[in-house]
Amino acid sequence: MSKVTVLGAGAWGTTLAQVLSDCGNDVLIWGRNPEIVAEINNSYTNKKYLGDHELPKQLKATNEIESAFAHSSIIVLAIPAQNLRQALLQWNTQFSVDALIVSTLKGIELNSELRMTEVISEVLGTKNNAILTGPNLAAELILRQPAGAVAAASTIEIASQVQKLFSTPYYRVYVSTDVVGCELAGAIKSVIALAVGMSIGMGFGENTQAMLITRGLNEVARIGAAHGADPLSAAGLAGMGDLVASCGSALSRNRTFGEVLGRTGSLNDARTHVAKTVEGVASASAVIEIAHRVGVEVPVIEAVADVVAGTITPTQALDRLMTITTKAENFIR
Repeated sequence: MSKVTVLGAGAWGTTLAQVLSDCGNDVLIWGRNPEIVAEINNSYTNKKYLGDHELPKQLKATNEIESAFAHSSIIVLAIPAQNLRQALLQWNTQFSVDALIVSTLKGIELNSELRMTEVISEVLGTKNNAILTGPNLAAELILRQPAGAVAAASTIEIASQVQKLFSTPYYRVYVSTDVVGCELAGAIKSVIALAVGMSIGMGFGENTQAMLITRGLNEVARIGAAHGADPLSAAGLAGMGDLVASCGSALSRNRTFGEVLGRTGSLNDARTHVAKTVEGVASASAVIEIAHRVGVEVPVIEAVADVVAGTITPTQALDRLMTITTKAENFIR
């Protein structure tokens, strides 16, 4: 048993806390909202994010950040990706020198175009960092439905430590040292899911979705390869697995946002309908810059970015994709 602190009391943070607790760990959740913290402690629920689901009674929560860091030097980050830098700067002095920091964030920082582990290293100067990623929809994982994930770190020893923390009979965690490939895949799939959602909202069917998913995966793989990632990561849980879950499920915020956008053509309507953080919207422009700086063409991602920027409509985006010159289909080059 290990003591673990989860920073973030939303749907994902609370779900991960349950997984960690089910694995026998002593888990403390930190959240900003004192009402949610009190509800977790007293009623063992988080109704705002997880409905009537009953959480393990051994789970505890706090809104005092000092107490959260005092509980453990194993820190699991489950906050919005675009808030990471500000939060780390605020908490900088709280992290112990030997802290194990596990990022579960999927996104690219807008201003710097850095991956989440790069932001962590830049702000904190730490090396003992890892990510947990894969096809994990909180609404299903909280019900303890079978799922898989990847723990990736710079060394197999760190990845294995994270694997041990999270592995339960219903949650199968694999290890990897391809942090770049796994992290890029997790960020990019959100943008592709927006494209698939838009096609559904426009009334198109499985053929269109399959085209966008497959060509989107090609873009994921080529961006990863250009950054030295293992090509197999794009075909695994972090890549194809996460892409299938995000594009294929109505539980996916990115797909749902895309559906409303495709149906109404209105960003305001989509934002009203999906009030939660939609990382694909936030990261789309940064993903394009990451692709362009290594000379990778990403027409699907570019089309999505232009739609969320308000410069073209979903219909114009799909029309543009259908007029692109076709070449020999090659997964990496």
